[in-house]
Amino acid sequence: MRQIFFDTETTGLAAEGGDRIIEIGCVEMVNRQLTGNNLHLYVNPQRASHEDALRVHGLTEAFLSDKPLFADIADQLLDFLAGAELVIHNAPFDIGFVNAEMKRLRRPPITDTVGSVRDTLLMARDLFPGKANSLDALCRRLEVDNSNRKLHGALLDAELLAEVYIRLTRGQDSLVMDDSGSNAQSAEFKLAAIDLSSFVLPILQASEEEQLAHERVLGELDKASGGKRIWQSA
Repeated sequence: MRQIFFDTETTGLAAEGGDRIIEIGCVEMVNRQLTGNNLHLYVNPQRASHEDALRVHGLTEAFLSDKPLFADIADQLLDFLAGAELVIHNAPFDIGFVNAEMKRLRRPPITDTVGSVRDTLLMARDLFPGKANSLDALCRRLEVDNSNRKLHGALLDAELLAEVYIRLTRGQDSLVMDDSGSNAQSAEFKLAAIDLSSFVLPILQASEEEQLAHERVLGELDKASGGKRIWQSA
């Protein structure tokens, strides 16, 4: 399976309100192995970032002024993502921004190009209900080193997400039998039938001492519950 861990940085939070993508990070994984075939793009948004966003990513208008427009990198991005499963933390945010950019170009949404989209934020909420599940929180919980993350960066965050995902799904492979290679021989192995009818299971009776201890425990439970135990009400 080819997966792309995907992240963006933007000028603000409102894709439909005119905010734009300024950075894209893509990290490729094939069959749970990082390939090193990554894609990292800066984009000129033709507008300044909001102050709060600038404090998060640190990408100034001057730095981005000589970078390509989204229209200039759209085909490169789509070719890289084609057919892959996108793995994104809080997928609606990033997908919404990419689709807004595609809409400006009068092109189909990104979901028409990729194979599927997996949201690790939803995965984390299922695994850790009621807990903080930001990327930083997951890095701490799953012992992923994010000490270099002084500012948000699309490629760095995609790399961290790949590490988090591997740990979130650790042991998953052991539940799936591989029909190729040496496992094919295991699949052909048949267990010999065993006739269990000749086995007689012993019945162990509680001793008088054990029975008395049991009654004492029941009495204590009955007292603690105010006489409301129901397992002997019949």
